[in-house]
Amino acid sequence: MPPQTVSLPPPSSRPLVKDDAGTVPRIVPVRRTGRWTAAVVVLVLLALALNSVVRNDAFQWDVVLSYFATVPVLRGLWLTLWLTAVVVALGFVLGAVLAVLRLSGNPVLQAVGWGYVWLFRSTPILVQLLFWFNIGALYPQILGVSTVSLLGPVTIAVIGLTLHEAAYAAEVVRGGILSVERGQVEAAQSLGLGPWRRFRRIVLPQAMRSIVPPAGNMLIGTLKGTSIVSIIAVQDLLYSVQLVYHRTYEVIPLLLVATVWYAVVTTLLSIGQRYVERYYARGTAGAR
Repeated sequence: MPPQTVSLPPPSSRPLVKDDAGTVPRIVPVRRTGRWTAAVVVLVLLALALNSVVRNDAFQWDVVLSYFATVPVLRGLWLTLWLTAVVVALGFVLGAVLAVLRLSGNPVLQAVGWGYVWLFRSTPILVQLLFWFNIGALYPQILGVSTVSLLGPVTIAVIGLTLHEAAYAAEVVRGGILSVERGQVEAAQSLGLGPWRRFRRIVLPQAMRSIVPPAGNMLIGTLKGTSIVSIIAVQDLLYSVQLVYHRTYEVIPLLLVATVWYAVVTTLLSIGQRYVERYYARGTAGAR
């Protein structure tokens, strides 16, 4: 017997339900007075704050514009971007190795991975940078080369930030790998896929859904965190504007120059992070 289909009349032709008096009840939308009142109050406060910032002569926006694209500032910005890219790349490479150690069945390797993560997450990054900056007091020479000439400020910044970044990257990578269901790996094993192919084709694409969001946050955090290297005289964006305002005494406008540049780059990275997240979330409920 073929399946029967039932067709319903369009909504406009359906009979309306009436009450006992024979009248159709009127549908009244819910009044959200509190919501709209709160929205108006917030908009008014934002407008007042924006007006106070734009019209306050103490901010010296003309000075901000005059220094915004100068050579020292752009040179410091370039070093900040370069340092961020190098630290994040090396940090995640080392972090992936540490994640493998922590997931290893060897208790010694597990202990080494856990100890590294514990040590570098327990120590402030400023302390680590100052320690590496004064490493010459412990090891005056390395392989017969003077430590002072071998480790310059930029090299020390890369080493210190990378070792610190790797501790957090290890937990991000480990959490992403653990988010993949065990059944996926077992199914790949039953198909005869080797360990490397299982990881590359099965585990990694699914783990990236959990890795990308915190990795993007770490990238943005590292971009802003590189400003701490100014303490060891690395001429990043913050140190570059500091050199200028130590000479001109225009502290507020020069700090605004750095702030605006950080905001611009952070915004661009946030947009890129969103598209990467959408790429790896394809076919899931989180894709939008």
